[in-house]
Amino acid sequence: MKIYKMPQDLKAIFFDIDGTLYTSAEYVAEQVDIQVRHFAHIQKIPEDEMRRKIREWRRAWSKEHGGKSISLGNTLTAFGVPIEKSIEWRNTLLQPEKYLCKNQNLIDSLLELKQKYKLICITNNPVDAARKTLKAVGIEKIITDIIGLDTCMKSKPDAEMLYEASRVTGVPLANSLSVGDRYDIDLALPLDLGMGAVLVTGAEEVCLLSRKLCS
Repeated sequence: MKIYKMPQDLKAIFFDIDGTLYTSAEYVAEQVDIQVRHFAHIQKIPEDEMRRKIREWRRAWSKEHGGKSISLGNTLTAFGVPIEKSIEWRNTLLQPEKYLCKNQNLIDSLLELKQKYKLICITNNPVDAARKTLKAVGIEKIITDIIGLDTCMKSKPDAEMLYEASRVTGVPLANSLSVGDRYDIDLALPLDLGMGAVLVTGAEEVCLLSRKLCS
């Protein structure tokens, strides 16, 4: 866990979901690859060729943007796949219940956090797909508000998603903390907008953060 900035008067926590509220490198990778495989079938090209095209395009984009990362949703738009189509694919293809299971430590930690702070998720998956993930780890009734790919029709990092989360929680960005597993996607923009930011590697570190904030 790396704390970049902690608001003095913290009132809300904005959680990323994938790779943050669960620990499964396999499912994080599968979420990307299943869409790439699906796109390969649509384009009628080998899956490995599509993987290479996507990988090379993202590598070139990163080189042109100072080493930053770009989300798969934003990458696919460069290949002619609109956000609306990404939403349809993700809602249809993603099956978190095959990879994830109930996490009691996370449940207990988030219940404790919810007593002190407003909790919301911001994700590059559509809201329905995101809810399936929260349900798989047992926290869908703890964090009920989600800003997803289909909320603003934007993919992180995007300021509109953060402002919408601020509106839903009723908490200014200056009093909010962004928690995620990718600096460029989840934390860089929140820091630029005056939010707090914490980098985690999965659910175990979210539990550590909870103990720190609730002690």
